[in-house]
Amino acid sequence: MLLLIAMPLKYYMGLPLAVKYVGWAHGGLFIAYIGIVLASIKIMKWSFFQVLLELAGSLIPFGTFFLDRSWRKREEEIQANNVS
Repeated sequence: MLLLIAMPLKYYMGLPLAVKYVGWAHGGLFIAYIGIVLASIKIMKWSFFQVLLELAGSLIPFGTFFLDRSWRKREEEIQANNVS
């Protein structure tokens, strides 16, 4: 949204507030993601390398969507171990 909607609104339509509000939302979601990763370390039983991978995924565009598959797989493994 920031790149494809707010930036054109700012530079072509003269609406700088679009970038301000979408930018604030983007920053808030980024901070929330970092908090969720840190809160999930113990629950997901991630190694140090896995935590670094999760945090790096937040820096790559759409990186978290690619990591989603590994999250679901790990969650299923944990649930299977808890049932046994």
